[in-house]
Amino acid sequence: MRIHYLQHVPFEDLGMISPVLMAGGHKLTGTQFFKSCTLPSVNDFDCLIVMGGPMGVNDEFACPWLYEEKKLIEQAVRHKKRILGICLGAQLIAQVMGADVHKNKYREIGWFDIETDKAINDTLLAGVFPQQSRVFHWHGDTFDIPKGAVRIAKSQACLNQGFVFEDHIIGFQFHLESTQQSVENLVLNCKDEIDGSKYVQSEREILSMENNFFHINKIMHGVLDSLTRQTAK
Repeated sequence: MRIHYLQHVPFEDLGMISPVLMAGGHKLTGTQFFKSCTLPSVNDFDCLIVMGGPMGVNDEFACPWLYEEKKLIEQAVRHKKRILGICLGAQLIAQVMGADVHKNKYREIGWFDIETDKAINDTLLAGVFPQQSRVFHWHGDTFDIPKGAVRIAKSQACLNQGFVFEDHIIGFQFHLESTQQSVENLVLNCKDEIDGSKYVQSEREILSMENNFFHINKIMHGVLDSLTRQTAK
């Protein structure tokens, strides 16, 4: 499968996604907006992965490439490409699909549990997630669920943690791709957001959870298997 990824900042990369996809024999290409704004044609890929970033979905003034990125995502949705959005990526997909993206009641940074909805069992992610998982978060905004999509998870801090649309679009507010290195990079580059509020862990807490990576990466492996195996409706 031809898979293209969109990366917004150097410190939020594919993490464990890249080696899994390469081992699966997929062709992986990418646009790194901090280096180049050249985007592929929608006909050049079968699957699109949209990564996270510290900017917001409406920050076109500071990040003018967001205009063209949204156009590409919209085309990918219309052409029923398989799409995975992570954090900012999920917010961009939700906005393109007509849903509102706004400030969450709480900033959520660190390792917190999500609980999956029963509706997930009727999607391509059936059997991929346990009912409750401790996953990694780093966000202040959230999305409404796009029309026609299914909400698949929630946390105490954030009602809408993920959605699936017609078994070819997946959006996660949380990070399953994270590695110890990528979390260290986030802490290094965004530590000003670690403000001690209710759902924000300390730097020490965030960096002392090495045992959690195996769990979240295993779930992401299942997500990638399902996304690259399923035939879109």
